[in-house]
Amino acid sequence: MTSLLPNPGRTRDRGDSPGGTGDAAGPATPFPGARPLTLVALLAGALAAAATLTVCLALGVLGWFLVDSGAHGTPGEALRLASVGWLVAHGSAVTVQGSLVTLVPLGLTALAAWTTWRAAVRSGELLAGHGPDVHRLGDGERDWTVLVASTLFAAGYVVVAVVTVVLAATPGTGPSTVRAIAGALALSLLVGAPGIAVGSGRAALWVSQLPPAVPAAVAACGRLLVAVAAACGVTVLVAVVLAFDDVVNVFARLHTGTGEAVTLVVLCLVVLPNAAVYAGSWLLGPGFAVGTQTLVSPGLVVVGPLPLFPLAGAVPAGGGTAPWGIAALAVLPVVAVWAVSRALRRHPTTRWDDGALRGCAAGLLAGLALGLLAWLASGAVGPGRMTEIGPAPVAVVLHAVPALGLGGLLGGLLATWRHRRATA
Repeated sequence: MTSLLPNPGRTRDRGDSPGGTGDAAGPATPFPGARPLTLVALLAGALAAAATLTVCLALGVLGWFLVDSGAHGTPGEALRLASVGWLVAHGSAVTVQGSLVTLVPLGLTALAAWTTWRAAVRSGELLAGHGPDVHRLGDGERDWTVLVASTLFAAGYVVVAVVTVVLAATPGTGPSTVRAIAGALALSLLVGAPGIAVGSGRAALWVSQLPPAVPAAVAACGRLLVAVAAACGVTVLVAVVLAFDDVVNVFARLHTGTGEAVTLVVLCLVVLPNAAVYAGSWLLGPGFAVGTQTLVSPGLVVVGPLPLFPLAGAVPAGGGTAPWGIAALAVLPVVAVWAVSRALRRHPTTRWDDGALRGCAAGLLAGLALGLLAWLASGAVGPGRMTEIGPAPVAVVLHAVPALGLGGLLGGLLATWRHRRATA
């Protein structure tokens, strides 16, 4: 972290040399070769937004061409539809044929988050030479580099979002400008700001000043979320395999050609993270809805007519589920025990209370994160019954916090027992 290291050219300054006047009143200039903070942060935010927007535009044109070789519509309409899809990925509700669509395609959102993280880390590396060095920090000067850079990064991202709304909006779609700005700000501040802090080296300094239990719990939470995502992905895969005939039947009923089939597969991949979140809610117990007055859970399945979408073919038929469905409720707690015990190997402790605290905190944080994902993955996809799709976020939190918290607690104790045994 170059901005917090002593400047080699200032070994004797601030009046500490005999007869010297010092440079305490000198200007706070960045180190030689440092990039302009305003330009770097603004461009990084704008490029992070433009990168995923470009991917969406390319997919839109490709989909337009694959469907009847572009016989329907125009390239401009395809680009506009792709832009609307990008806005929906940022939480902007749109209207499609008079029906409100609020469901967020988490596949595109995840792509936007990854791109934002990479752009933010890179901009943080370029801005590492800004801010006060160790001498000025010792004098009590505050370091505003991350705050200023994060604000400018968010401003660049929001500008692209607003321009996209202006260019893509039509009387028939009407994307929400306020929600698009809110989504862009949330992504920039929740993903971009930490990326800038990591890239500039400030995060390493801040983490070093925290109690050891805090970074250990956060690291274990991250490991747990990855393990939960893997378990949910396997659950979706198993559901698709068991209902493979129904999934294929959807393609047959739609009379899709090769191009339309490829487009449908891409759409399935875009909402595959949504399906994984639904699977997580199913594994936790509350299940999810596929329309108003419906429920798909381990103990009960109540469904009505489903939309002709391949992943909908994997939804089980109405009625009770098999006995192994109830046994599935133990999957995520067991995953939590395994993931937390593995993660805490890198943050060992011999104290039982410390290990229990780290593991329990990791499980609680992961439960809250699942609730947030359930909220993002739920919404409306059409009129009538289709105004309610996905799990209930509050129910997911109420089930996830105790299940993953208990699993994390046991995982923390297991990791502590292993470390005590290894050091005995």
